[in-house]
Amino acid sequence: MVSTLIRVLLFVLFLSLIDWYSYQAFKTLFRDQTWIKISFWIFSVFIYLFVIYGFLAFSRVSPTQNFGRLISLLVLSLLPKLIILSVMFGEDVLRLVAGVFQSVTGNGEGNFMSDRRKFVSQAALVLSAIPFVGVLHGIFFGKYRYRVLKHTLEFDDLPVEFDGFTITQISDIHSGSFDNKEKIEYGVDLINAQESDLILFTGDLVNNQSKEMEPWMDTFKKLKAPLGIYSILGNHDYGDYMTWPSKEAKKSNMEHLYEVHAELGFKLLRNENVKLQKSGATIDLIGVENWGKGFAQYGDLNKAVEDLDDRSFKILMSHDPSHFDEVVKKFPKFIHLTLSGHTHGMQFGIEIPGFIKWSPVSWRYPKWAGLYEELGRYLHVNRGFGFLAFPGRVGIWPEITVLELKRK
Repeated sequence: MVSTLIRVLLFVLFLSLIDWYSYQAFKTLFRDQTWIKISFWIFSVFIYLFVIYGFLAFSRVSPTQNFGRLISLLVLSLLPKLIILSVMFGEDVLRLVAGVFQSVTGNGEGNFMSDRRKFVSQAALVLSAIPFVGVLHGIFFGKYRYRVLKHTLEFDDLPVEFDGFTITQISDIHSGSFDNKEKIEYGVDLINAQESDLILFTGDLVNNQSKEMEPWMDTFKKLKAPLGIYSILGNHDYGDYMTWPSKEAKKSNMEHLYEVHAELGFKLLRNENVKLQKSGATIDLIGVENWGKGFAQYGDLNKAVEDLDDRSFKILMSHDPSHFDEVVKKFPKFIHLTLSGHTHGMQFGIEIPGFIKWSPVSWRYPKWAGLYEELGRYLHVNRGFGFLAFPGRVGIWPEITVLELKRK
């Protein structure tokens, strides 16, 4: 309890320092509007109280309770203030340099540092409005702004019968976060509208508990594909991020999740493989349990491929893209295509096709979204269908991927 209070106090101190700097812009711009300056601090104090409540009320027995609202308020509060801070700090550096120069040259007029300029504060506040509006859009609209991304991949050794074969990949449903049935039904209809030969789901059906999927069963049962729907587990599916009353309760939850996959019509692959058949030809589909650098490593690729021919065409489903860099790309048995998710693109970033693709998650995962090729092997990282913790998406939209396989 004491350590928690210390962490809370340090975090509030950190927020206070950011607020103090942000307040300088309001104080400069609204010198005579006392009510605006008071409103600034009322809003900030409200955020502090909510943060304290959120930390103290956090429970690993129910870890998502109120957490989304806490994250939303923090992001809405912090992002604009960080923009203001960067502008105001930049002005202070220039004021300091000018003050030092004037002191050295003797051209000063009494004050070491000049007063803040009003137009700089105006610019800071205008710039800060951009992320504020962006976050609001992400919370109310962005999290359900589904987009379909299509890629065509060519392979020398793809069986000719599979030339033009299509796969729809979805990932990271996180059903425990959903709050709009109409939007989810639209997303499911959009998946079916791709009319792919195969649907592959690459993990994280729930946030923590299998029961989170219960309100959405009928919706996701509508998913259909001629060659079926296959799935794997993600790191959140194991219930490792909450406290269970007993080992038996956690095990029971896991068993129920297996039943949920089956009831949905998802054929769950747990360190195993199946042969996909078309016109007498086959390709191998492999599914491993979660394996992530810095996360649980339940996946066993050796076990999953032990009975496969070295020369067969292979597609691997592995939730965490770090598995590709750490194991898959140098694996003795050549795996042509790996499908992952996990990162969500951090649900925040900037993507302008042909110009920029960036998210803070790139500091943790070099391969965090989209298509990659290394050592003749392909990796596709899906940005996720749902959302977690922060109930929104800013610049990184929920994704439905369609991959077409072609023979060179």
